[in-house]
Amino acid sequence: MRLAIVGGGAAGMMASVFAAGRGIAVDLYERNEKTGKKLYITGKGRCNLTNACDMEELLGSVKSNPKFLYSAFYGFTNRDTMDFFEQEGLRLKVERGNRVFPESDRSADVLDTLRHAMKKAGVQVHLNSCVERIRREGDLFFLDIQGGKTAEADKVIVATGGLSYASTGSTGDGYRFAEELGLKVTECCPSLVPFCIREDFVKDLQGLALKNIAIRVLDGKKILCEDFGELLFTHFGVSGPVILTASSMCGKKAQEKELKLKLDLKPALTMEQLDARILREFEAAKNRKFANVASAFFPAKLTPVMVALSGISPDKKVNEITKEERQRFLYNMKELELTIMGLRGYNEAVITKGGVSVKEISPATMESKKVPGLYFIGEVLDLDAVTGGFNLQIAWSTAVAAAGHACR
Repeated sequence: MRLAIVGGGAAGMMASVFAAGRGIAVDLYERNEKTGKKLYITGKGRCNLTNACDMEELLGSVKSNPKFLYSAFYGFTNRDTMDFFEQEGLRLKVERGNRVFPESDRSADVLDTLRHAMKKAGVQVHLNSCVERIRREGDLFFLDIQGGKTAEADKVIVATGGLSYASTGSTGDGYRFAEELGLKVTECCPSLVPFCIREDFVKDLQGLALKNIAIRVLDGKKILCEDFGELLFTHFGVSGPVILTASSMCGKKAQEKELKLKLDLKPALTMEQLDARILREFEAAKNRKFANVASAFFPAKLTPVMVALSGISPDKKVNEITKEERQRFLYNMKELELTIMGLRGYNEAVITKGGVSVKEISPATMESKKVPGLYFIGEVLDLDAVTGGFNLQIAWSTAVAAAGHACR
């Protein structure tokens, strides 16, 4: 039997190792000049390859169709992922939030480990081989490859990824393959992606990172998501871990309408406690200018923005500030409001939300219910999770499920 795997990213590479390891002939077709181009840049080049949390948190971190992954996650757990890489000689470490990284902090070492495992298992890797079409004729599949070549296979695993980072080869081919073979594809949008913000003052804050802040995204009065952590201001809006996570929860809605993003810059203090602190600062510097005293609350880059938003003259002495002015200053610290105008594009998105409908796929095997012998794994499926190594665990688990069944 011959198995063809289309796509040499995380899911495709892992599937090839497990399938070839069972003694069948495996051909992996990758459109780029090397495998794993997107994996190389994940985790800012460090590769957060899974998360060492318990199974409840693992499933809870999946935002689209988590129930579909129950069988795959239990069939190849996050612990199994760690064991696989360690048995292949890669030393790992666990960091804040149970994020798992190679001890070397080099994604290249993760790739080298996978490539070595593929070579050891006997996978035939075909680079610069762009599959343009997958055809089913009788009991066989035929892959039309750019340049006029055709390859034959008994079974096919599609691991082409989504639409994010097109420069790495994620061009949505898998969605087209699925539709041409009669499968449904759900609407796609960028996910784990920065927000575009209307307010001009964010440009003045470009490059400023705020740690330990709380955020809320609202649709009118309805809270769509809440989080706590680090935020980064950019020339177009906001990014950072809390924003990427928020985009996975309400990104589709952010494309349809304006949403409000509220920042609590001092989440450790209640309104009353923060007001008491402001009064203490004002009392200790009665005759100083407001702008100088305000700098005690914020990083240097943020101070002039918060002073301007307060509506208080920067030169006004703090002993002349009214209660109403102080309350407005306090409110902006606890409820700094920004307007979300939409999402940045796929080239800045970590993953794609949407994809091949999981209703078309067997959850235990990743095989198409309509086309026997055809499998879909990884990001090409309508599955996505928050940041922290969870999306790569989806890739590993679905890959092993498909490889195991395809070998039968």
